[in-house]
Amino acid sequence: MAADSNSPSGLTAGVAAAALMAMGSMTLVQLGAALSKPTLDSFGPLGTTWLRLAWAALLLALITRPKVLSYSRAQWRGAILLGAAMAAMTLCYFQAVIRIPLGLATAIEFLGPLGVAAFGMRRAWHAVWPVLALVGVVLLVHDGSAWTVDPVGAGFALGAGLGWAIYILLMKRVGQAFEGLQGLTMSLAVAALVATPWGLAESGGHIPLPVLGITIGLAILVPLLPYALEMMALRRMPTRAFGILMSAEPALGTLIGFAVLGQALSPAQLAGIALVVIASLGAVAGE
Repeated sequence: MAADSNSPSGLTAGVAAAALMAMGSMTLVQLGAALSKPTLDSFGPLGTTWLRLAWAALLLALITRPKVLSYSRAQWRGAILLGAAMAAMTLCYFQAVIRIPLGLATAIEFLGPLGVAAFGMRRAWHAVWPVLALVGVVLLVHDGSAWTVDPVGAGFALGAGLGWAIYILLMKRVGQAFEGLQGLTMSLAVAALVATPWGLAESGGHIPLPVLGITIGLAILVPLLPYALEMMALRRMPTRAFGILMSAEPALGTLIGFAVLGQALSPAQLAGIALVVIASLGAVAGE
């Protein structure tokens, strides 16, 4: 007999499945970012991001067959806001990835989720976590006398962090407002539309056939599968537990950046990433 989903064993199994989904999402995001580096360099980050968002929206629409005319005004509002956040986050993130190492881009971007966690803190001593994260970011980008990474790339990573913060606040709400993955489908469609002018401006409307094929695969790696896994995970586990798991992403990005792209970091930068991860764990655990 199957376990009752409301029983302790059923809840434990649901949380365990959600944890696997969250880990899978992080791995796919970082692997997808690393594998997309050649396409980002040759076709451009804006054009590549636009195509992968468009492919993700199209593929998911074919699967979910959204009931577009049946949605309420509140559902549309949530999907539009989430889609705009997705577009901003993704466009900025891949602009950062072509300028700075993957692990650094992810660590700086992680200030967004950390800010969400810090905003809900109720005790004064919890302010140590944002301060620790800021120290970590300084170690990532500056050696005390000069920038160690492209400051424009670091700025784009911060922009991606702002988009990620809004994404976190909206993702669970949109997931609960729609059936299945229909909310994600509509949000991705909005994100693709928002990214279209940027993609067309960079590409000039010329898209080589090989790029079309490559971006289908990249779209499945990021954002299609990770966003779907995160939405399903957030339905099964508290946002606090989800945040603790996601705190491992900067370290995972560093590992994949080194393994796939050969991006070795200095001891100070590795220490900075460690401080960001510790700060994130502390902030989320203290909520």
